[in-house]
Amino acid sequence: MTPLRVAACQINPVVGDLDANVTRITAAARDAAQSGAQVAVFGEMALTGYPVEDLLLRRSFAVDSRQAVQRLARALDDAGCGDLIVVVGFLDRDPDAPETSTNPTGGARNAAGVLHGGELVARYDKHFLPNYGVFDEKRWFTPGDRLVVLDVDGVRLGLAICEDVWWPDGPVAGLGELGVDAVLCLNASPFEVGKPAQRREVVAQRVAEGGAPVIYVNLVGGQDELVFDGDSFILDADGAPAVGPQFIEFTQVAEVRPLGRPTAESVDGWTVETVSLPARPNAQYPQQVIGWSELDELSQIWAALVTGTRDYVHKVGGRTVGLGMSGGIDSALVAVIAADAVGADNVYGVGMPSKYSSDHSKDDAADQAQRMGIHFRFEPIEHMVEAFVGQLNLSGLAEENIQARCRGMTLMSLSNLDGHLVLATGNKSELAVGYSTIYGDAVGAYAPIRDVEKSLVWELARWRNAVAVERGQTPPIPENSITKEPSAELRPGQKDSDSLPDYDVLDDILRRYVEQDQGVAEIAEAGYEPELIRKVARLVDRAEYKRRQYPLGPKITPKAFGRDRRMPVTNRWHDPA
Repeated sequence: MTPLRVAACQINPVVGDLDANVTRITAAARDAAQSGAQVAVFGEMALTGYPVEDLLLRRSFAVDSRQAVQRLARALDDAGCGDLIVVVGFLDRDPDAPETSTNPTGGARNAAGVLHGGELVARYDKHFLPNYGVFDEKRWFTPGDRLVVLDVDGVRLGLAICEDVWWPDGPVAGLGELGVDAVLCLNASPFEVGKPAQRREVVAQRVAEGGAPVIYVNLVGGQDELVFDGDSFILDADGAPAVGPQFIEFTQVAEVRPLGRPTAESVDGWTVETVSLPARPNAQYPQQVIGWSELDELSQIWAALVTGTRDYVHKVGGRTVGLGMSGGIDSALVAVIAADAVGADNVYGVGMPSKYSSDHSKDDAADQAQRMGIHFRFEPIEHMVEAFVGQLNLSGLAEENIQARCRGMTLMSLSNLDGHLVLATGNKSELAVGYSTIYGDAVGAYAPIRDVEKSLVWELARWRNAVAVERGQTPPIPENSITKEPSAELRPGQKDSDSLPDYDVLDDILRRYVEQDQGVAEIAEAGYEPELIRKVARLVDRAEYKRRQYPLGPKITPKAFGRDRRMPVTNRWHDPA
């Protein structure tokens, strides 16, 4: 029997931009058809973008999503690929379904639509709804209860959506009993360090369980704090996965061959729908599976930070960005991320020295701007600070914070004047312990390194400079910005080490306390003094209100502040250990 050619289409949709997403999907499907594909598979919720969050509570949005599916089916037909079988994720909801206290979404479904001949011919609903970390799918969706098999000229394809492949004895096991030749899995799986390898390990277990290859298609691109890395792949029982690229749109075509295994039309415990569809002619194009080398860890992190920043700026309608540049390592790193994301000519740095700013800090900021070719200007804040200090008789911490607030006001005023989106430059370690000033360095539209701990900031800076050298370019970050002892320079001789432990120590304690939810006693087993642990924990707990007011930024760790970690602001419980 002739093999079936299946295209895995990795695209970057925009949440809520249904017409543009229809156009994007149609273009990718047309390219897939021209490459000889007979089936084209897109990611989870690719038509609406993901996650739509509480947009789905609006009946009008759900109605528009269903209409967009029909528009997409007609657009595919009009584009000359109506005979291509297209499987695409979308939001489905019966517009006439009643909304109740136990079902406020009116039965909304995270669905995979099967389009052919200008029509929606079948639909599969996601079974397992994740409700942990950044996911709230039990709040949004009603779970599916059917298995769907597409019989395409004798080649049997099962459908699954994302979380469905993470659980044993689920839909993939049922599809295995039905004797499918491959499972098409639609995904919106956000990036975090270590996630690509974890996905392939899980899917390998499902391949073994179901006895059929899995074609895993993921979204790509940034959506608020989430970054989807693509990394779509095809995995069978015989070898290493054929992996697609990360962080770019891409289509790869694979052949699915009948496995010659026993088939069934029903299986105990499941409702089964089998849909028979004709395959468009196979023009015998050459096999096009391309195996890409996975990026190393630092390259993945960098690509995630750049992708998240780029897509946030562009998807909210921005073009240029502005940021404060102090000559320190954090603003230095953010400046390079910004330039890689939106182009150096669209980055506007501002040096805002006070009377405590060192000459070398000012020189380092100007040096970096020159190295990178970004716009840069100095706007001294000394007179602004003097006005506040004199009017209000400020001293101590109040005087330190007014410097940060004058800088924040300067950046936001320039943003209002010139239309730049302001980037906040704080890192995860500072955000964890509250070392940011509300209405000061915390201002901005986006925070590219809010989930990057301080020790990783240095590592990324050295890595990015090394990449520049390999490319024959000037390292963008001055060496002095990397090697100098960190300081906010808000008072004479100030250093971060005056009130914080070494960042390698601090970051390890923070990982254990924030990401792993370890208590004082557990962390102490790693060799840290309990009083130091309690000090760090108190700082973290007290700073929750600040983090609630901090800009969004791309998630790269297993537990980022925000949607991943939801703590009460008003809280009097502390670990008694």
